[in-house]
Amino acid sequence: MENSTQTFVKKFFLLGLSSVPALQVFLSLLFFLMYLFTFSGNFILILVVQFNTRLQTPMYFFLTNLALIDICFSTTVVPKILLNTLSGDKSISFFGCAAQLYFHLALGGSECLLLTIMAYDRYTAICKPLQYNNIMGKKFCFYLVGGCWIVSFVNSLFLTLLTFQLPFCKSNHISHFFCEMPPLFHLSCIDTWFNELAKYISVGLIVLGSFLLILMSYLCITLTILKIRSTKERQKAFSTCASHLTVVSLYYGAIMFMHLRPRYAYSPEQDRVVTILYTVVTPMLNPIIYSIRNKDVKKAIKRTMSSKVYH
Repeated sequence: MENSTQTFVKKFFLLGLSSVPALQVFLSLLFFLMYLFTFSGNFILILVVQFNTRLQTPMYFFLTNLALIDICFSTTVVPKILLNTLSGDKSISFFGCAAQLYFHLALGGSECLLLTIMAYDRYTAICKPLQYNNIMGKKFCFYLVGGCWIVSFVNSLFLTLLTFQLPFCKSNHISHFFCEMPPLFHLSCIDTWFNELAKYISVGLIVLGSFLLILMSYLCITLTILKIRSTKERQKAFSTCASHLTVVSLYYGAIMFMHLRPRYAYSPEQDRVVTILYTVVTPMLNPIIYSIRNKDVKKAIKRTMSSKVYH
């Protein structure tokens, strides 16, 4: 920065994906393709569920919300990365950076809570099938999803306000490809212990808490599956649970690594790799793991496509 004593920053500079031009082009193309797949895969899922009455169930209601979150979650990060990389202008305004951080945290938190709700839905369907319709009523599902969005957006507002009241007087160059809390904390010339504490509490409650609840749900589901007599049905159920847990572990593991480690372990290079996992990779994998592998969704897509062809 031109003036090291300046505490209010008008803009930040994102250092981007790489300093090597050829690698920037390759990564930009890769990110664009992954974003395109994320957007199209999740958008198709939303349309298929909306136009097929057979899919109007709690599970698919939650899946459409997950698809919407994944589209928005990637959109808060990837388009700006592509724009900054291809245009050569790596700047982002102060308020643009705050908005990016706010929506990134809000949508990330919403996904964490929603994945927990989905695990509870599967637990109820498998472990309490006779009570499922009474427990997972339409109104209750709306309350669950609404609460998930409200809690996440309020929590994000608190963390964003705390972050951007810091004086960024060390530099205005962010060692990352989007606005995230750890690299922003390192730009401040005052002790950020309170921000770190707030981050640990927030991530501990929402992310770690959600992950533990999901593990408990799948443990109960596994114990129920073991009672199934049919070997084929057991293998199918285990395959589904394993794929779900793989994506969930990747998502939660990356977030916890990013936000729950000690401050002295901060590494810009590692952070860039880790954040790609939960901002780009998992939103792309979710429609495949949760939906496209599902026979009901496949049939619904075929019916929708065939009806469009004949009409």
